[in-house]
Amino acid sequence: MQSLEVGLVPAPQREPRLTRWLRRGSGILAHLVALGFTIFLTVLSRPGTSKCARRGGEGGGAEMLEGQRLGALRFCLCMAEAILLFSPEHSLFFFCSRKARIRLHWAGQTVAILCAALGLGFIVSSRTRSELPHLVSWHSWVGALTLLATSVQALCGLCLLCPRAARVSRVARLKLYHLTCGLVIYLMATVTVLLGMHSVWFQAQIKGAAWYLCLALPLYPALVIMHQISSSYLPRKKMEM
Repeated sequence: MQSLEVGLVPAPQREPRLTRWLRRGSGILAHLVALGFTIFLTVLSRPGTSKCARRGGEGGGAEMLEGQRLGALRFCLCMAEAILLFSPEHSLFFFCSRKARIRLHWAGQTVAILCAALGLGFIVSSRTRSELPHLVSWHSWVGALTLLATSVQALCGLCLLCPRAARVSRVARLKLYHLTCGLVIYLMATVTVLLGMHSVWFQAQIKGAAWYLCLALPLYPALVIMHQISSSYLPRKKMEM
């Protein structure tokens, strides 16, 4: 009787095609938003294109704008793509093996850290030459903490890449911590971008309804990534533990 009851268990319902395509479309839109917003900030922060750059106002001129551009490349594109490539539906490299995607993830995060470090160097150099104080805004504090946390996260990823050399005994638990901390760090990066939009320089360039649109754009990839990690990977890693 027990075997008959098992045989009568209904099969799980298939997901509607419309829902599946809507989910895939949301991932494609996240890629486009991340790329488009990065290009937008890169063009906007070109040296010589703003009054701040010409007169060396708030932020220290061309070096500060160059630093913001590199930071935008790091926050808005490299980190987002390095996380999205693990999605089974949103990844641009779905045809690659998991081992290849791990290497691409490492490459993207390495570029992200290098861009952030180089941008920070431009900013520190500019403010030092201009004799301006450092870490005077929430944007700078959160950005510095995000860079520090990303570096620690990279070390954690290195331990996962070589668990035997790092003498990691509980790989599944470390993967869970790596996923959770990665989501928190990406949200910190998004907050850094949002705080940067409240600067005098950005508000002098973008005003009115366009400013609110720019404020909403970084939130969309963050929501897609949050859903990807919380619904797909975290439950699986908890079961493996």
